[in-house]
Amino acid sequence: MNSKEDIRPISYIKANAAEILEQVNETRRPVYVTQNGEARAVLVDTESYENMKKAIGLLKLLTQGESDIVNGKVLSQEDFFSSLDRELDNNVHVKL
Repeated sequence: MNSKEDIRPISYIKANAAEILEQVNETRRPVYVTQNGEARAVLVDTESYENMKKAIGLLKLLTQGESDIVNGKVLSQEDFFSSLDRELDNNVHVKL
């Protein structure tokens, strides 16, 4: 982190919003916003934000899966696919 460019007081953000947005989008580095000398927010480009949301979602799924394994909530591959086939068969509506 380049503290001079990546940490800015709120007053600077207010006065130079367009410049800061350009910096964040070009460098893909977050800008930390301070207020009264304390970090209060982080500005990130939209692509990085969306990637973080996806990564967090995947981590949640992994955590849920690990929890299911620990708690014995598992199916054999054969049982899983049989159940899936039944579910798909029940939801298929053919219109002639």
